[in-house]
Amino acid sequence: MITSPAFAGKKYAVLGLARSGMSAVESLLAGGAQVTAWDSREEPRRMLEGRCELADPVGLDLTGFDGVVVSPGVPLNQHPIAQHAASFAVPVIGDIELFAIARPDLPAHRVVGITGTNGKSTTTALVHHIVQSAALPARMGGNIGLPVLAQNPLDAGGVYVLELSSYQIDLTHSLACEVAVLLNLTPDHLDRYDGFTGYAAAKARLFAMQRPDQVAIFGVSDAKTQSIAARESHLRAPDKVCSVDGKDLAALQSNWPSLQGPHNLQNAAAAVAIAEALGLTPAQWRPALASFRGLPHRMERVADINGVMFINDSKATNPASTAPALAAFPPAPNRRVHWIVGGLPKGDSLDECAPWFGNIAAAYTIGEAGPRFADQLEDVMPVRRSEMMCEAIRQAMIDAKPGDVVLLSPACASFDQFRDYEARGDAFRQIVMALSADDLGSAAGGQR
Repeated sequence: MITSPAFAGKKYAVLGLARSGMSAVESLLAGGAQVTAWDSREEPRRMLEGRCELADPVGLDLTGFDGVVVSPGVPLNQHPIAQHAASFAVPVIGDIELFAIARPDLPAHRVVGITGTNGKSTTTALVHHIVQSAALPARMGGNIGLPVLAQNPLDAGGVYVLELSSYQIDLTHSLACEVAVLLNLTPDHLDRYDGFTGYAAAKARLFAMQRPDQVAIFGVSDAKTQSIAARESHLRAPDKVCSVDGKDLAALQSNWPSLQGPHNLQNAAAAVAIAEALGLTPAQWRPALASFRGLPHRMERVADINGVMFINDSKATNPASTAPALAAFPPAPNRRVHWIVGGLPKGDSLDECAPWFGNIAAAYTIGEAGPRFADQLEDVMPVRRSEMMCEAIRQAMIDAKPGDVVLLSPACASFDQFRDYEARGDAFRQIVMALSADDLGSAAGGQR
C-alpha cells in the first residue's frame, strides 16, 4: 500500500468504509496516525474492531483532528459532516488528498489527472496502456480500478494515471498533477452542485491545484471546457496549455479496433497529448493505440455471431454518452445498426442523439423509458417495443443480417431493471451468448 510518515501522530476520522475508505484507514494506520472510523454497515466496522476507534464523526468533538476523510459518495451539500467539520475548522478530504500528502515521501514520479463528464475511464485506461507499453512503471487508480492508496508505490520514474470525478476533486486540495486533463463538460450530477456552472467549477479546480509550469490539456467539444482552457492559457506559458480535436489522428483511427467513433477520436487525441507531455514519441504511442483492448461496457465488442457484431455500451447512461456511439457507425453498404435503448431516463428526450438517427435501422426500446422513447422514435425509424433486454436482443438477432451491428447504448440509467450499468452490460453479454448458443443448437438439431 501507499502510506507516509507524514501521517505519524496525526488524527483523522474516516467516514464510509467501502473500498476507498478502507484503503484510507489502512494507509493512515500504517503511517502511524490515530484513526476514528465509521460506516453505517456493521460488517466493515467489525473488520476494524480493536485496530482503531469506531465512532460516527458527526457526533464527535473534532478538536485536534487533522482531517475527516469521506467517501466521494457522501453528498457534501446535504450531509451534516461538512458543516460539523467546518465548525471545528477541520478539512473534509478524500483518499486522493491523502495520496497528495504522501507524494513527497514516494520515489520520484509523475501524476496524470484526467476528468470530464464522458470518456475519462477510457482515456485513463488508454494512457495507462500507452505508458506501460513504453516500458515505464505505471499505476491506474482514482475513480477506476483499485484505490490508489491500496496499490504498491511505483519505482522511481513511474507514472500514476488517475481518473478523477468531480466528487473526488471536491475532496482534494493539494494534488498538483504534472499533467491535468479536462475532456468535456455536459450537465451531470446537478443534485450536488449549484447548477451546471457549479459542476464546471468543481472540475476546474483540478487546474487550480497545478503550478504554472505544469501541463493542462483540454478537449474542444463544448464551450464550458473551452472557457476553462482560455482562462488557463492566461495563467501559464503557451506550451503548457493544449486543446486537442484529433483531426491530425483521424486517418489512423481505422487501425484502432477498440477506439472507434468521434468520441474515441477525442479520447485518443487527449491520450496522445498526455503521452507526448510525458516525453513519449509517436513510435511509442502509435502501436499502443492499435493494441488497446478497451474497457468493459464502453463500446465493448462482446461477440461476432454469423457476421453480426454485438456491442455493449451499457456505460452510456445519458443521451450525450449515447450520441457518439451512434455516430461511430455511419451508413455503409451491408451495415445497419440495431439500437437497444431505454432504462431509467435522466431526461425527457433523445434530442442529443437525433443527428445520428439516420445511422439506425431499427430501435428496440426497453425499461421505464421504453414507451416514451418509442413514441419519439416511431416517426423517424422502425421501432420494436421490447420492454425487456432479453426480448430486445432476440428481436434484433432475428432482424440483423451479416455485416450489421446490434448496439446496446441505452441513454439511460439502469436502476429500473438492473443493479448498475455493469450488471446491465453483463446481462447483455450473457443473453447474447445464450441466445446464439440456442440458435446454433437449433440449427444442429435441424440437420440431424
